[in-house]
Amino acid sequence: MPRHLYLLLPSLGLCSLANAASPTAFTLLEPMVVTGTYAPNPSFDLPYSIDTVERGQIADGQLGVNLSEALNRVPGLVVQNRQNYAQDLQISSRGYGARSAFGIRGIKLLSDGIPASTPDGQGQAASLNLDVAERIEVLRGPASAIYGSNAGGVIQMFSRDGAGPPKVGLESTVGSDGFNKNHLYGEGGNDQAGFVLDASRLDTDGYRDHSAARRDQTFAKVHVRPDDDSRLALIFSSLEQNGTQDPLGQTWEAYKHDPRSVSSRAEQYNTRKSIHHQQVGMNYERSFGEATLQFNLYAGKRSVIQYLSIPKGTPANNRGGGVVDFDREFHGGTLRWIQPVDVAFGALTLTAGADYDRSRDDRRGYQNFNGDTLGVKGELRRDEQDTATSLDPYLQAHWELERWTVDAGVRHSSMEMEVNDHFLSNGDASGSKKYQRTTPTLSVMYAFTPDLHGYISAGKAFETPTQAEMAYAPGSVEGFNFGLKPSTSTQYELGLKARPDERTRINVAVFEIHTRDEIVVLASEGGRTSYHNAGKTLRRGLELGIQRELSEQWQANLAYTLLDATYDEAFSQGSNSIDKGNHLPGVPRSSVFGELVWKPRAGISMGLEGQYRSKVYVEDTNDQHAAPSYAVFNWRTRLEQQYGPWTFHQLVRLDNLLDRQYVGSVIVGDGNGRYYEAAPGRSWYAGAGLEYQF
Repeated sequence: MPRHLYLLLPSLGLCSLANAASPTAFTLLEPMVVTGTYAPNPSFDLPYSIDTVERGQIADGQLGVNLSEALNRVPGLVVQNRQNYAQDLQISSRGYGARSAFGIRGIKLLSDGIPASTPDGQGQAASLNLDVAERIEVLRGPASAIYGSNAGGVIQMFSRDGAGPPKVGLESTVGSDGFNKNHLYGEGGNDQAGFVLDASRLDTDGYRDHSAARRDQTFAKVHVRPDDDSRLALIFSSLEQNGTQDPLGQTWEAYKHDPRSVSSRAEQYNTRKSIHHQQVGMNYERSFGEATLQFNLYAGKRSVIQYLSIPKGTPANNRGGGVVDFDREFHGGTLRWIQPVDVAFGALTLTAGADYDRSRDDRRGYQNFNGDTLGVKGELRRDEQDTATSLDPYLQAHWELERWTVDAGVRHSSMEMEVNDHFLSNGDASGSKKYQRTTPTLSVMYAFTPDLHGYISAGKAFETPTQAEMAYAPGSVEGFNFGLKPSTSTQYELGLKARPDERTRINVAVFEIHTRDEIVVLASEGGRTSYHNAGKTLRRGLELGIQRELSEQWQANLAYTLLDATYDEAFSQGSNSIDKGNHLPGVPRSSVFGELVWKPRAGISMGLEGQYRSKVYVEDTNDQHAAPSYAVFNWRTRLEQQYGPWTFHQLVRLDNLLDRQYVGSVIVGDGNGRYYEAAPGRSWYAGAGLEYQF
């Protein structure tokens, strides 16, 4: 256990300072979850690792901007804030997803049951709006195979329903580095219907030079109950980012010299990204006696223009060019039937369903210069249509038999990538590839006592290449890398869930994952990153989560992850030889999050957060300078007052209290050696808001 863990633990003893008598401020209720079984079940009674972050934790003293605010408290996850809104967060689960250069891959993202990931497995965390989140469920381990080709797990956000008398509210928050967020909302509802309307604008100059961003988010949800047996919800969301600056990564020397610095290439080519994303969805659920029909449909559009820093003079046959420009249309749906079955012993629930998802990109690439003018759209270098389609049927059984609980599932996943090349002067890159696999999972739990459950879980999983990973064939060959194979894994998990008393929850799990054909960077040069399949990898780890009510006013939370992720056989990577035993880059061996919350009376909440991460390797040889370990502490306070129909609140937050300088995230395998992304020093935030209830 790292020595920094002991820096967090003494703070838990501060509970002795609380002596005010007030009504109980904390209640440790066992959350009901639907991720994993599709039907509501207490998370304590499920035979796999699943955690819930509730609305109070998401909103209490947080900014409502990045998933890192909420998910750092979940063991097994590593959420790195790049301080770069052009590339989004970096999230990994048990090591899956750490290699992603942008966005989320290897983890299934869902919002109200609607995918926020494309069929090839690429997702965007920014599409999950924290301002409307009711809860976030995080599933890890073998059981996540029931959700398809995302071996690392599932992150699913559920928006809240409008409830109670109508109300409107607004709030504004300002802070370091030009941070300014304005938020406006309205909601209300009764037993028959409800609505939520939400809009926000975020502006920031960014911690690093050339990292300014503006982000506009809107959300609308209407739910109705046509009768006692059915429920319908209609959802709209949008994300707009215009001209978000991209500071790129830093070399080690540049980071040490000036953490706020950027590469001169970023400024020469004005690296930036614009995103326009709109999505609509429908969720319908109807009961037929004890059975339940669940049905959803969704559709949307996403447009992206990104200006890269590929230097002028790169060989003209670079098929991508320095400007990425695509328009995406996506749609899909889910049909699911949940059927309880009478059996002689216990309670059996069968679930059968199918997911269909399709995305089509009209993708163009241009040179990022015109004559001697850099950072503008130049000559066309790429014009193609990329279509990814998946159709996945699945069957699952949940059986409760006295002290035993058994979950078994099987899913047949298929994903087809089709490319139609319209830019033929450098050859025809058209083609298609279909990936398919049947992935079974089995989990068994035994209740030693009502408050002590042990379980074992095992399953097969696989992970398809994303469109970005297939975009370039190895070497100088033009065309897609249709030879890239999916990675396959066998996962095992052993865990305990305990409630030593009514104020304490403990979850602990150990796991082992054997992966073949891990998808890794082969080469990154001249603006082209190509991938290939490595040999075997091995992940072994331990996750520990503790939630404890220390008294009526004090609560402590601890999440600890130990992960040893290594290559299990040697392989060649261009001119480099990657040895067996080398560590997978982007994956810290140890991660700790600790939190102490004080609520002396209603309307006052204060929290101290501590976070530690061990060093992180940045590429496969492990020869380049690893990002050093770090420990940081944050402090937050939220106050709330009620006067008749009016509610007022105030927020003060200080991040990185000790003003530590550290690398917050890394860009794995960057071909220019710009692996490092500096995190801010001490930062402050202050906000206030009001709400009126009619």
